[in-house]
Amino acid sequence: MADISAKQVKELRDKTGAGMMDCKKALIESNGDAEKASEWLRQKGITSAAKKESRVASEGLVHSYIHTGGRVGVLVEINCETDFVARREEFKTLARDVAMQIAASPNVEYVKVSDIPPEIIESEKQIEMGRDDLGKNQRISRKRLFKDVLISVSRSFL
Repeated sequence: MADISAKQVKELRDKTGAGMMDCKKALIESNGDAEKASEWLRQKGITSAAKKESRVASEGLVHSYIHTGGRVGVLVEINCETDFVARREEFKTLARDVAMQIAASPNVEYVKVSDIPPEIIESEKQIEMGRDDLGKNQRISRKRLFKDVLISVSRSFL
């Protein structure tokens, strides 16, 4: 078993945002290797996500953003499990960035892919496939299936 110092635990915690005991356990499991410990934490996070589904996110913050000129304003509420998370600078930055993104996207009609009616999806596909630049000497070199991906009107995302 590797000898794990408090400094190593703090560095891993700062890097990953994981809890102190989780970081220590990850470092022990990976024999003190920070990269392997980070990967171990990611894997643990994937498996523990199912346990966290039932938790209530009753804390959080409300952030307001008023664009220059005062013609566009956004009020966004982002929830989390604890007030400790809500007070972190990263969480406040997330709320600010989300509010600014909402303000910068005036034509958003649907929040989730499942909210988009199938007729709209098909219509947008037909419009994009009918573009002049798509009709010229095109061939498909790779195909991939993406599940639950929002179909964008921009041809660079189709």
